[in-house]
Amino acid sequence: MIGISFISFLILLVISVVVSAILHYALKYYVRPGFNSFLSKVIFGWIGAWLGTPVFGKWFEGVNYEEVYIIPAILGSFAILIMMIDWVKSTTKSTGT
Repeated sequence: MIGISFISFLILLVISVVVSAILHYALKYYVRPGFNSFLSKVIFGWIGAWLGTPVFGKWFEGVNYEEVYIIPAILGSFAILIMMIDWVKSTTKSTGT
């Protein structure tokens, strides 16, 4: 998965954008509101999607493109984003507002 094709990169990017949009806009699950927060989710979500197949494995041989397996990529993106948001929320102190 180190040297992926441009199409694989785009597939991971689309997965990341969709997962980030669901978490940020639909579920309102974020540290800060705004577009910058959404963009940071897209970046970390892409990393999670990229790591999804090596971590979760190769599921459903027909639902893949080259080495990108769609379901593990979605799970990886969700996992990294939820862990990232929870970590930031737990380490930042509330200002009382």
